[in-house]
Amino acid sequence: MKILVADKFEAWGLDQLKSLAGQVECQPALAGTELNERLRSFDPDILIVRSTKVPADAVNAGKRIRGIIRAGAGVDNIDVQAASARGIMVANCPGMNSAAVAELTIGLMISLDRKIPDNVADLRAGKWNKKKYAAAALGLKDKTLGIIGAGGIGTRVAKAALALDMKVLYYHLGRQLRLVDYRESERAELDELLRRSDIVSLHVPGGGSTHHLIDAEKLALMKPDALLINTARAGVVDEKAVAAALQAGKLRGAALDVFPDEPGAGDPEFNTPLAQVPNLYGTHHIGASTQQAQLAVAAEAVRLVAEYKNSGVLPNCVNKRGPSATCLLVIRMKNRPGSLAHVFQVISDAGINAEEMDHVIYDGGQAACAHIRIDRAPDEQACERLRHGHDNMLGVEVVQID
Repeated sequence: MKILVADKFEAWGLDQLKSLAGQVECQPALAGTELNERLRSFDPDILIVRSTKVPADAVNAGKRIRGIIRAGAGVDNIDVQAASARGIMVANCPGMNSAAVAELTIGLMISLDRKIPDNVADLRAGKWNKKKYAAAALGLKDKTLGIIGAGGIGTRVAKAALALDMKVLYYHLGRQLRLVDYRESERAELDELLRRSDIVSLHVPGGGSTHHLIDAEKLALMKPDALLINTARAGVVDEKAVAAALQAGKLRGAALDVFPDEPGAGDPEFNTPLAQVPNLYGTHHIGASTQQAQLAVAAEAVRLVAEYKNSGVLPNCVNKRGPSATCLLVIRMKNRPGSLAHVFQVISDAGINAEEMDHVIYDGGQAACAHIRIDRAPDEQACERLRHGHDNMLGVEVVQID
């Protein structure tokens, strides 16, 4: 097995990968055409990335690639649709960096309220502005934190906020109701949350459904002395609208850890007009970048590779569609060559598609049973062929499933 790591990766993790694969190559600066060329020449079975973008042309560059692992939570830097079209599994490492992102979120919240970066900048410039900064902070106790996205990270942020004697509102895009475990928290619709919150923090995945979830219209609902924090994904907020709200005094402050068009690993410069917007703090997409988090992510990526090596299945696969089968075909048969071949020949001749199956061999190895999910029930003629068309058949049952 060959593995290409096209991003920074923990040295310990690389050693573990080398114990699992025949060839492991780590090239953190690969991107764009260079990534495509290396995928073609090295032709790995597994590609591991963090922030490196894997568009359709990269997905199609390697001939034998079987899996792409995102050493992180989201997969919006990978063209999952292109991977699915080629039968390539895409997996991620969710939850491994939740604590790190939550810690940065709380740090940014306090920094915005107390203007800590401005304090430091003035002190380094030889300025003493105690009166200015003492009057700037509102304090967090009894303030309302609105959390958009109540998954693992949002839940950790809520727990920390409640420890600071804050009130918590949350809005969640899915069915999950994690924060209901905290009696001091309250579920709210998005517009209500924006109107009532003193601080709004985003913890949702990127993609079409959340693109510009917070735009000019939503920002207009917020209190003029509210704070906005995005440690989720670039594009979840309309950065131009945020800048306009800050410049017009319609928002007290904002903090962003993610930006559109971030530079690659090998590019040390990033010229963004957002850097000049007053009361906007920016960090360098470091939400998940603690040593604890990176070791945890590396360990999870190694686990995924080990599982793939042993079973051919990549855990945490995000592009595996659930079966849409309406019938279950239960075949009891002698455990001999030709049994399954007969079954699949019959359903193929009937134009029936098998979507999922398992095959159990009983003690002694004489008999077996196959459970095959199929897209429609076989007619009586096909059933007769299944039952009596081969000497190895012991029994056939068709079960309708929901």
